[in-house]
Amino acid sequence: MPYISIIFVNLNGIKGKSYRKKPGSLKHRKKPGFFTLSSVPCLSGTGRGAGRGIMGFKYFLYHMTHPVQEGDDLWKAPLPMNREHIQKPGEVSVTHGDIFFAIRSFLEKEDFETIRSAVSKQAPINKDAVEIEKISICLEKHGEFYHPARVEAIVNGIPSSFVVNAAVSDAGRSGIRQEYEILRRLGERFSCAYVPRVCQMGEVCLEGTTDIPMFIGEWFEGYNEFHMSRDPSDNGERIAVWDPEGPFFLTPEQTGELYQKVALILTHYYDMETFEQIWPWHHAAGDFVVRKEPHGIRLKLITVRGYCSLVDESAGKDPVTLLNALLVFLMSLSLRTRLDRLEGVGEMAWSPDIALLGTVAGFWEALEMKPASALLPAPVADCFRYYLSCCTERDLHELGEAILDRHNPSSPEMPVIQRMLKEHAVALYSLLAQYS
Repeated sequence: MPYISIIFVNLNGIKGKSYRKKPGSLKHRKKPGFFTLSSVPCLSGTGRGAGRGIMGFKYFLYHMTHPVQEGDDLWKAPLPMNREHIQKPGEVSVTHGDIFFAIRSFLEKEDFETIRSAVSKQAPINKDAVEIEKISICLEKHGEFYHPARVEAIVNGIPSSFVVNAAVSDAGRSGIRQEYEILRRLGERFSCAYVPRVCQMGEVCLEGTTDIPMFIGEWFEGYNEFHMSRDPSDNGERIAVWDPEGPFFLTPEQTGELYQKVALILTHYYDMETFEQIWPWHHAAGDFVVRKEPHGIRLKLITVRGYCSLVDESAGKDPVTLLNALLVFLMSLSLRTRLDRLEGVGEMAWSPDIALLGTVAGFWEALEMKPASALLPAPVADCFRYYLSCCTERDLHELGEAILDRHNPSSPEMPVIQRMLKEHAVALYSLLAQYS
């Protein structure tokens, strides 16, 4: 079976540098959105009511039960910028206090315009009628790209929560504007909201050091990071949810549903005709978050660092190309959903077959909902079923090898995928035969 030439960008993806503590283990410039810490207004506020009666700011680390006081040792301590907490040569040094005050300055600018606009998008309230009583800022984790903070504001007597993603590292600063625009565009383009809605973006200048870009967006209440972890009861590897009230392992049924929803979300955002997709992403980076509910789970994707086509630009736009590209997307998806790092930062982990079962089910569920394509003679799912009927087990294995050929050879994922690819292709072929 022929398939198109594909260019994969940085197939090693993100190595999974997520630094939040695991619960239980425990000069002013005239530029729009640009302001300095010296320009922070007084807490009492003036003007259109946004600041009236505000009691002040409180700061927390990892959880709202862990306060940080201005001036204490942690306040003065530098932010972790990598997994080893080692400062890279030439990398700017920013303290916890710096980032707290930078986020505060971002929120207070232009008489709390950032908060007022975010509140008005979240609830049916005129932003000029917003009255803020107090604001809490909690640094949730220290990521390779961002230092995300939960912002909880008591507005008109009601708590409202948001996320502020602040980029301090070079990697984060180089990509945060692109991510803001991608999230804004995806929110406008797709009806299902699996990614956060974003409100405003700005920059804060830390005098004598650097500018910190950041944006405010939707906070997913009750959602938590998850990773493959060792279950001490039998030393098996299972999905552990990092709930601040206490981590817990998902049941096999919940685990299958989790992988199904991962695939559904990524396939939902895959564009059949432009080949655009969310890329890169990685479980080890904590890109997805989960919330347990009485009758199942809910899943969200909290970051979208890229949305692009990975298909060679010389590829045409015809039925065969569309279906070839879709198979490549599925194969890559089926491999990546099985990859994680133990505890998010440990050795590479490969999920068992339950991940593949869920992935294929979620892919097909999303495919059935795809709008018709003018390039295809029948619904997308029907055309793909016929296409798969012409594929062999060897075709899938060779496709997997072609994907690996474009993978970063030094990636820690390479030995895992190489070792498991043949078995994976056999299992995938068997599953797809049930749909075709």
